[in-house]
Amino acid sequence: MQPRTLLKAENVGVAFRQRIGFMRSRRFWAVQDVSFELRAGETLGIIGRNAAGKSTLLQVLAGIISPDRGKIRISATSASLLSLKAGFVKYLSGRENAVLSGLMLGMPLAAVKANLDHVKEFSELGDFFEQPVSTYSSGMVARLGFSAAMYFEPEILLIDEMLGVGDSDFKKKSSAAMREKLRSNLTVVLVSHSADTLRSLCNRAVWIEEGRTVREGAVGEVVDEYEAFMEKLHEAPDRKTRQALRSSIFQPS
Repeated sequence: MQPRTLLKAENVGVAFRQRIGFMRSRRFWAVQDVSFELRAGETLGIIGRNAAGKSTLLQVLAGIISPDRGKIRISATSASLLSLKAGFVKYLSGRENAVLSGLMLGMPLAAVKANLDHVKEFSELGDFFEQPVSTYSSGMVARLGFSAAMYFEPEILLIDEMLGVGDSDFKKKSSAAMREKLRSNLTVVLVSHSADTLRSLCNRAVWIEEGRTVREGAVGEVVDEYEAFMEKLHEAPDRKTRQALRSSIFQPS
């Protein structure tokens, strides 16, 4: 029996205003036409070149921005973008910010409080856990954000190009913890430039180019096709050839 679909993107597009001169601007489509499905318990990888629209798409899935066209259908109770350096209230302590993070994900207060000691221990912040976040270094903020994500799980976790944070020792620890979580039954959307990372952690993948879905399917097939395209693009002798290659990938296979 196929797992239920938790999220479905249908022809999603997102536009921004782009300044092109004094008092002039134009509409720029960061995401043009993206469609895919996310099923319960799977890790879906999203791969594509820089400026393909991957990070903008994650913000749409998290509800941070709304699509200008198309639809996002979510049957999950919560979807959260793992953000390590944003969203904390600077004058509140690490503990208080951890509580807010859990509550924003819909966790009962009792469950949040029950996990606070785990968050503190994993973050290795020590007494700083009780201090205002304004006193933290960027690395300490990242530790707090990562540790909260470990113990306050949304139904869908959205991760943008990050599997480990902090200094060398903590990076190994956080990377191992995230990989263990990704191999569990948690439902995840993972954006990464690393084909090897997607192959080792994902069940299926979506390839996005110029804000449009190129392929969706088994991770090995999608990543192999993406890598073959990148190799051809790298070997292309001129701009005209590269543009022809980019256009060709949107033709029916």
